[in-house]
Amino acid sequence: MDFRFDQQLYVFIQLIVKFHICVSVFYFVLSFRFDQIIWCIMSNSSVIDGDLYSSMSESEEEDVENSFFEGGESSSSVHDAQYFDDIIGEHVYKPDGLIFKSLKLAIKMYSEYAEIGGFDVRLSTQSRFDNKIIKKKHVISNRGGKQKKKSCDTLGTSGVRRKQNSNSRAIGCQAKIIFESVYGTPDYKVFQFDELHNHQLEKRSNLKKARQMSYSEKEFIVRASTSKIGPTIAHKLRASLRGGYEFVKPKVVDYKNLRRDINRVIGYKDAQMIFNCQNDVLDCMFWADEMEKAYYAEFGDVISFDATFRTNKYRMVFVPFIAIDHHKKSVTVGSGLLSNESIESYSWLLKSFLKTHGKEPTLVLTDQDAAIKQAVENISDDLFTNTDFRKRFLKLVWDINMKPDVFEVKWGLLMKEFNLEDTRWFKDMFTIRDSWIPGYFSDISMCGLMKTTSRSESMNSFFNTYSESGNLLLNFMMNYDTVIQKQRNTQRELDRASKKASYKMQTPREIELQASKVYTSTLFFEVQKEIYKACFFYTYSYVGIEDGWEVYIVQHNNSKSDFKNEFKVEIKAEEKEINCSCEHFKCMGVLCRHAFTIMMRCGVKEIPERYILKRWRKDVISRNYRFSSVQSDSGDCENVKLVNDSYYSFESCLDIVRDDKKRLTLFAEKQQMLLKEFESDYISPGLKSKTDGEVVCKLLGVTIPIPEEINIHVPEVQSNKGSGIKKRIPSAGEVAYENSKKEHRMCSGCGKRVPYNLRTCPERVGAAKSAKDNYE
Repeated sequence: MDFRFDQQLYVFIQLIVKFHICVSVFYFVLSFRFDQIIWCIMSNSSVIDGDLYSSMSESEEEDVENSFFEGGESSSSVHDAQYFDDIIGEHVYKPDGLIFKSLKLAIKMYSEYAEIGGFDVRLSTQSRFDNKIIKKKHVISNRGGKQKKKSCDTLGTSGVRRKQNSNSRAIGCQAKIIFESVYGTPDYKVFQFDELHNHQLEKRSNLKKARQMSYSEKEFIVRASTSKIGPTIAHKLRASLRGGYEFVKPKVVDYKNLRRDINRVIGYKDAQMIFNCQNDVLDCMFWADEMEKAYYAEFGDVISFDATFRTNKYRMVFVPFIAIDHHKKSVTVGSGLLSNESIESYSWLLKSFLKTHGKEPTLVLTDQDAAIKQAVENISDDLFTNTDFRKRFLKLVWDINMKPDVFEVKWGLLMKEFNLEDTRWFKDMFTIRDSWIPGYFSDISMCGLMKTTSRSESMNSFFNTYSESGNLLLNFMMNYDTVIQKQRNTQRELDRASKKASYKMQTPREIELQASKVYTSTLFFEVQKEIYKACFFYTYSYVGIEDGWEVYIVQHNNSKSDFKNEFKVEIKAEEKEINCSCEHFKCMGVLCRHAFTIMMRCGVKEIPERYILKRWRKDVISRNYRFSSVQSDSGDCENVKLVNDSYYSFESCLDIVRDDKKRLTLFAEKQQMLLKEFESDYISPGLKSKTDGEVVCKLLGVTIPIPEEINIHVPEVQSNKGSGIKKRIPSAGEVAYENSKKEHRMCSGCGKRVPYNLRTCPERVGAAKSAKDNYE
């Protein structure tokens, strides 16, 4: 009984093995002939003007594909078993002689055929007539050709850096098609068609064509780069937004290759595409758009500028000019790029700034030279850690109310107390005191608005969060636009908030209510504080009349009889004029608490118009002007708006039907119908996988064509102070190779020039070991 069971089991195993072999052979044969089957199906369908209208529906195509790659069965008549037997038999349809109305349409047809068949194709050799018209064009399987043999001397010292291993897809596949021009016409016909493959065919989803990026995807990558999001992070972000990596067909390397292709197209034409100059190298540039000019016209009384580095691959110095707007936020009023930090470069930049804006600012702040900063740090560590000295020094320097003669006396006393009279840096700084001590600028309006370049440093840091050191100039300008858009969007939001704001009044005074209507929120809160202090914390005494002015002395309720806390206020109530000895209005552009104290005492119910500066008003930048500026900056604004509206409509529809499967299915079907309608008269780029110049310009928003000749060259990589040295960390092999070229020192143990010393000398170590063994 056991013997018969074993014998039956043996026979059963043999049958399984034979069946498996038959299935494998049948699959292998079909892998060779499947593209021939598809070709027959496509060729028997209607071809009108070279466009393919297949008799198969999309579901039927999927059934054909799945039946071969997944072993599935289908009831469709298109892939009936007898039908395939007839095709594979002796009467196989050959496409020789088919005519297409253009070469592009012919290539498109073969590309679609290959996609359905399960293999990739690529453009190959071609021949031309004397008039440069293509005579013959070869389109071959992506696995055609032979792998190039590469030799490598593994013992050679010169080949320290070796080429990375890569898998070659070329295995000599002979499948191809050759199109030939029909003489005297723009038509092309099939000259030769070879359908047999020497490899297994693939599913459509695994083909290289499925990884080709749409324009929208390319645009996503470029837009992400403007916010300093690289290809790898962009790919992760795309996968997260789509719900998984399986829904993102292009790979990370495809995202990286897009940037490579863009850089390849732009090349050394970078400078010429953003700056118009002839027969020269880009040295300096300055720019300011209409909105920046408007900002300077209203807020350009006090500006600051400071250089920043590592924003572009040429290490050009980026110099933004910063002002303070009506919300007391930093705004950019112009920017420059310099190839070096020479006096000539900065002179040119400042002259260009004045030429663009047409008027000088009342006050300009800039940073000290980096070398001077270093010198200060090296003076004395003990001195600058001395809290008493630091406190007194800062109080002396930043007191804007201190008169120059008082400052000079106190400076001398401080230097003498800490034995600093002969310190060079302090002597030099005292010599130029009129260019940096606030007391020397007290007669300049708005002098208290900015005291340091901290706003410039903050803005530079803000710019650096969006740009990187490897940027081309075009990439840098795109990053710059992103920063400016964010800056202006913040201002628009603050404008809307100020106009809609409803404030809680802290006093019953009408003057406070008026202030809430004219000032932006930021300024109103400052003015409200001054009015509140004036109402409850300050007293006054009448002095008399001097030259037509009523004179008062104002001081804090808790202050003692100290002249330092007394302020002289002069007022002409009828003329609505007022002055205060603290000069707060001259320095900051708003009235002080001392002035409000006397105004309310004299019955003044509103702030006089002359004391409400336009730069602090809610409506300083008109809405109409801002709208027109945005329109002019956005290029083809109508197209951009339509695209954004389309995205919004699609997402809104999707949100509505997302949880209703029936309506969602209907929505998806309508989308597919609309897609097919638009695709019917659309010619895709076909096999062109690399990004061409036209697409690059469109992605980057460049309106001028890429120049054929270079008349203005990019600058050489600079080595400016602060730019740092970007150097790749060498590998262990490179370090070893560099060390092998160095002349070695003589070892005192063996007397030879070798890469070791007495302690590690093999002869000495060996002798010591032998002696130890003998001793033991």
